[in-house]
Amino acid sequence: MNKKQNPLQPIASLLETISPLTRLQILLAIGTGEACVCHLETALGLRQAYISQHLMALRKADILLDRREGRYIFYRLKDASLLDLITASAKLSGISAGTVSALINTRINPSCECPQCSPILIPAASL
Repeated sequence: MNKKQNPLQPIASLLETISPLTRLQILLAIGTGEACVCHLETALGLRQAYISQHLMALRKADILLDRREGRYIFYRLKDASLLDLITASAKLSGISAGTVSALINTRINPSCECPQCSPILIPAASL
């Protein structure tokens, strides 16, 4: 017997995919910009292999986009309105929107060594 899919299933799948705490942290660490794995390691204090597993699940669910720059892969949200969903969920959970907004990455993390976070400076003498 072939059951018709419930029209709410895509919503349930999205919420299930982003619900692990680490994935929420990753999404907020990527925020409105891009982040590479080394940036996420620095920002979250987690191991690269652990982060990569979660990034793979988020890419597979079509939540993240990626691009390669040399040996670095940069991740960004496919739809930044996902941050609004997380903020609204926080409010429904009794957490202030400001608390979540403060976690959304909008700046470069200076302790990360990737080209996005630590751009290579060209010495003035070579110009």
